[in-house]
Amino acid sequence: MQQEKDTTKEVEVGVNPTEPGSLTTVSNPEPEETSDQFQGIKNQILEILSELPAIISGFFAQYQKPIVTLGLILGLIVTLKVMLAVIESLNDIPLLAPTFELIGIIYSGWFIYRYLLRASNRQELSVELQAWKEQLLGDKSSSK
Repeated sequence: MQQEKDTTKEVEVGVNPTEPGSLTTVSNPEPEETSDQFQGIKNQILEILSELPAIISGFFAQYQKPIVTLGLILGLIVTLKVMLAVIESLNDIPLLAPTFELIGIIYSGWFIYRYLLRASNRQELSVELQAWKEQLLGDKSSSK
């Protein structure tokens, strides 16, 4: 290794509290030394930044499932907040909220009349729901 030569300059600053009447000296670095320090710091930062993609990809590979789950949860929260904001803004429009309520009440009445009053209609609804469930999730009895 190279031996570094001392390029510091001593400057008298003030009184040393440990010895009455004596002056303390403070090192004042030369411009070359500060340049070397900045170069060293710059090299360390560049080294860290060059390793950053490998560090991030390793972290993501190790914690991929929790990160994806957290992202989905945050996405769901943002989506719900946006939906609630849209619904709230629609409620501020005159006559729109009561119209939606009326449509909901009419549809609920029709659904009860169509599917829930008679036993045969309830069975029909159950068959339709089961077919829809098998269509979405797949038939579990045929996979055994």
